[in-house]
Amino acid sequence: MSYHFSKTIALPFYETIEKVTAALADNGFGVLTTIDVKATLKKKIDVDFRPYTILGACNPGFAYKALQSEDKIGAMLPCNVVVQDAGDGKTEVSAVDPAASMQAIDNPDLIEIATEVRGLLKGVVEGL
Repeated sequence: MSYHFSKTIALPFYETIEKVTAALADNGFGVLTTIDVKATLKKKIDVDFRPYTILGACNPGFAYKALQSEDKIGAMLPCNVVVQDAGDGKTEVSAVDPAASMQAIDNPDLIEIATEVRGLLKGVVEGL
């Protein structure tokens, strides 16, 4: 089982971030964190890196259910979505597969929640 869903689209990097953010919102997710990896690496270790942003996406209803089911699951939240420049005017979007990442936890309720979230995130990526 792969740990992510990915799709490359023919849109510029920053337009893709806007499109992904809107698609997440349409599926009940908000973006809690935005990490500009390129800027961070430049600032911290003075290296140049391609445009690469990590969006920390959260669906509050599912997060609440997960936290009720497994009190330490917050260590694995939010669901990260990576947007990175793929060159030639294309951008790759990758989202974590929460069902794959939660396999290590022996909790049937959590697996059910992760499977539902998996369907939503996979739909976001495939729908781009």
